[in-house]
Amino acid sequence: MISIIQRVTQAKVSVNGSDIGVIGTGIMALVAVEKADTAKQADRLLERILNYRIFADTDDKMNLSLRDIQGGLLLVPQFTLAANTETGNRPSFAAAAPPEMGRELFAYLQKRALEAYPSSQFGEFGADMKVALINDGPVTFTLRCQEK
Repeated sequence: MISIIQRVTQAKVSVNGSDIGVIGTGIMALVAVEKADTAKQADRLLERILNYRIFADTDDKMNLSLRDIQGGLLLVPQFTLAANTETGNRPSFAAAAPPEMGRELFAYLQKRALEAYPSSQFGEFGADMKVALINDGPVTFTLRCQEK
């Protein structure tokens, strides 16, 4: 699984003009599922997102996690992150999970996120979403959890 996480002061995702996920200070994470991914990768990715230390402590060092600051979490499915962009002028989505597999694994991630971090919010798999955010810093990281 691949995720782009962004430290935000606010973020929201809308579908058909209605806000379906809104957070204040926290992490907005774009998430892609690849063909070889399993629930094990989803669990590992969630733990990394929740525990990744990207928030400033009292010494202004990135030493605090989302759990430490009790911030918001907004998970947004985005299959285009799985694209191969190394050659040519058009991305290849050969590594991306088929839609049903992606939907199933993102639903699993949602369920696990709500169990581990009840204030989690979500985008909608397969929907035409509008995402708005204010990136704080900016602070942005790529997290990847693959089978070893």
